[in-house]
Amino acid sequence: MIQAVSSRSRASVLALLSMAALSLGGCGQQAHATPPSTQAAAVAASDAAPPVSTVTLPPAPAPVPATFDVAALSERVRPMVVNITTTHESSGREGLDPFEFFFGPQGGRGAPRGGPRPTQTALGTGFIIDPSGYVVTNEHVIHEASGVRVRLADEREFEAEVVGRDPKLDLALLRLKGASGLPVAPLGTSEQLRVGEHVLAVGNPFGLGHTVTLGIVSAKARAIGAGPYDDFIQTDASINPGNSGGPLFNWRGEVVGINTAIRAGANGIGFAIPIDALKDVLPQLREKGFVERGKLGLLFQPVTRDLAAALKLDSPRGALVAELEPGGAAARAGIKAGDVIVEVNGVPIVHAEELRRNVARNAPGSEIKVTVVRAEKRHEVVARLDALQDEEGDAASRPRPTQGARPDRQQSAEKLGIQVSDAAGGGVRVDGFAPGINVQEIQVGDVILEINGAPVKDVAGLRAAIAKVKDGSVALLKVRRGKVVQFAAVPLPAR
Repeated sequence: MIQAVSSRSRASVLALLSMAALSLGGCGQQAHATPPSTQAAAVAASDAAPPVSTVTLPPAPAPVPATFDVAALSERVRPMVVNITTTHESSGREGLDPFEFFFGPQGGRGAPRGGPRPTQTALGTGFIIDPSGYVVTNEHVIHEASGVRVRLADEREFEAEVVGRDPKLDLALLRLKGASGLPVAPLGTSEQLRVGEHVLAVGNPFGLGHTVTLGIVSAKARAIGAGPYDDFIQTDASINPGNSGGPLFNWRGEVVGINTAIRAGANGIGFAIPIDALKDVLPQLREKGFVERGKLGLLFQPVTRDLAAALKLDSPRGALVAELEPGGAAARAGIKAGDVIVEVNGVPIVHAEELRRNVARNAPGSEIKVTVVRAEKRHEVVARLDALQDEEGDAASRPRPTQGARPDRQQSAEKLGIQVSDAAGGGVRVDGFAPGINVQEIQVGDVILEINGAPVKDVAGLRAAIAKVKDGSVALLKVRRGKVVQFAAVPLPAR
């Protein structure tokens, strides 16, 4: 016998069916309108049945649209990109060949290997930045070239003269003789470029002519050891010999980088100079043919975790001032050894090498605001920059001195775990380490000058200064390594 369903049960079933239909609509499926009769039943059920708890599902994400029309972008930017061919009188070169740094021996050169040759050629790429024929490329593309020829996308060729060059950033500015009315590549901003954005690399790989490759921005602010102002955009867009100097476009068709090359042996990794670096020096390249940079007049070093602990910093950020040039811009501004520079003109200095780039983008004679942390307090000073002659450097990267023979009058500084002796001219020389002790930031031959700001003239002074340092803390040592003074942090054992 079939039992009749009560009106109350029927209403509950209809309510559940109604909620199921609403749930399907919330998951991104198209929900059908509820028939009027069902709506009435649902209303009746809501009056008669107890409330039913439901879980509201989040809406499904919208479909990701296509990033941009790559074919249309390629066609639009093609006239702005040029192919460059250079000739050289001979193959003899002194120093590091930038091509060999990136590609290995003779990677991308047109001449065969072997003995001396009367001429050789190199291929590269550039892009037009002025209708009258100004073209930007890499300096290593035209380095020591005796002749430069440029071919446009419409197959016209022009002889080019080198207007300006900046080897430190690997940038060069050319001018095409007799050119006018050329299409110009708009310059974007690399500062706003995001990791993960699509980019289009355009160039002349292996002399094959106009070639485009698509990729994304893999990383920013990469230092690869190519020069003093390393700050590369890393991309997986294919970059090969001949691409050097070509533009890296964003999806709007703006140049955000200058394709430099790949490291020898790398696979799927390319690097580009940020376009903002070009914009910083472009006026000088055009007007003077070279770049003058400001100098702060100091040596600095990275802030390690141990140094941050010794200096009582919240985190290992900034550039630790190791030594000042007497009478230099930093000294005149009141910056002191032991200060940690954390900002330049309001721009944070997170990694120490950023200090060099942020200072160098300012011209000699200009004033910059420098924020330092000293004794756990922030101070802001104004420094008027000098002209950069020799590179300011990272004190930690300077050449290490030879260790030499260990002196006879060797004593122990047990708390630091080192063997020491009086140094000629003052200070205490590190002669060795106690068994099982590994102090990473100091080495044999270093001369200790201070401990936590207290001067150290001899071994007795070293022991007196150490006695004032709390066990289990980190001691801040000022040491001289060869001709360079820098700081080192040494954790003391807890007793």
